[in-house]
Amino acid sequence: MVDVLVIGGGNAALCAALMAREAGASVLLLESAPREWRGGNSQHTRNLRCMHDAPQDVLIDSYPEEEFWQDLLKVTGGQTNEALARLVIRASSTCRGWMQKHGVRFQHSLSGTLHLAHTNAFFMGGGKALLNAYYRSAENLGVQIRYDATVESLELDGDRFVAARVGQERIEARACVVACGGFESNRQWLREAWGQVNGEWVADNFLIRGTRFNMGVLLKDLLDAGADSIGDPTQSHSVAIDARAPLYDGGICTRIDCVSLGVVVNKQAQRFYDEGEDFWPKRYAIWGRLVAHQPNQIAYSIIDAKAVGRFMPPVFPGIVANTLPELVRQLDLPEKEFLATIESYNKACRVGTFDHEVLDDCHTEGIAPVKTHWARPIDTAPFYAYALRPGITFTYLGVKVDDRARVHFAGKPSANLFAAGEVMAGNVLGKGYTAGVGMSIGTAFGRIAGAQAALAAHSSAVFA
Repeated sequence: MVDVLVIGGGNAALCAALMAREAGASVLLLESAPREWRGGNSQHTRNLRCMHDAPQDVLIDSYPEEEFWQDLLKVTGGQTNEALARLVIRASSTCRGWMQKHGVRFQHSLSGTLHLAHTNAFFMGGGKALLNAYYRSAENLGVQIRYDATVESLELDGDRFVAARVGQERIEARACVVACGGFESNRQWLREAWGQVNGEWVADNFLIRGTRFNMGVLLKDLLDAGADSIGDPTQSHSVAIDARAPLYDGGICTRIDCVSLGVVVNKQAQRFYDEGEDFWPKRYAIWGRLVAHQPNQIAYSIIDAKAVGRFMPPVFPGIVANTLPELVRQLDLPEKEFLATIESYNKACRVGTFDHEVLDDCHTEGIAPVKTHWARPIDTAPFYAYALRPGITFTYLGVKVDDRARVHFAGKPSANLFAAGEVMAGNVLGKGYTAGVGMSIGTAFGRIAGAQAALAAHSSAVFA
């Protein structure tokens, strides 16, 4: 019998597997994807949000615990477990050395990376390189890894893990870490969560930024078995992405990052939210949900020539025109309303000293919604537009855990079942998001879960 079974193949699962193996446990990792698609959403990541009290090799200035906490508190609207959130924050200050030991390399933030130089450490080579380093280290340490190994159900004795089912195979283990993601790939579950508007399923217009393999099978299995739930099934890390993106695995290159440099209108050519509310890293992940609540779940980001070169260009070029009437005709929006919206916005702009690196004094007056920062008239040809759809990264409905990553049943922790990553991220993220915090959660709780699973397995072996 293996000591620790890790279910999942992304960042959190690998952190758990490595920690358990370092603690002396025998470890089997089951990844549902084939080898070439291993890693879940982690393959699309770029960075980790890190607490630090002084400049470091790839991080400038300082980012102390309280600032990190206030950033998280703001984006979640208080829907977070402070004790677990602070655990993640503190763990983020010490994890990079361990990551480097396992082959992860870091680099300075590049231009167009959302004002993250003092908060986020970037992986050299991105998420793919991080995954390759972890898998290489796991193999060298003797972790058994199986691909195309979808766990269909767990066998529990009350709140205690007994075995996992992979097809007809039954795999026993002394302890188990569930780190297999949320349910964002499961379009039927998304349909049920979001319901219908005017007879149409809202979620049918959603795109999935990451993996197609996060179907939520074990999340549902655990909830059906009585695990305590956390989070709202309609809440997620959801970004406004190019409407031309593929259904799955579009990744970061489909994200539209020019929102704060212009205006966003819906199908009726009306603005619906403050595009300049705060720095983009703190607001980009609200825009998918905002678009999801617009008619037909579509919106349009409108900029002019002044914005070009100030944001990370997406993979698809924008629609371009030399006049606003020409642009709106290409978008097939109501022309009169569109031109009136732009004219009203332009007249409302109070341009001070434009600076996209700070919360500047360029704002609007006399219109609703306001634009708080970076408000400049859209008046310089050529003009550009990007059609936006909600792009879901991961869902926040999950299982409730404690500071030892133990899954709770009826308020009590399991002795040998642990969770890490997206399947429990709702303990920290009730809503909202800030760049890189998902990797902070996965790394912190992956390491905790792996270490605790090894202890549980050892205890089980001693008393067997």
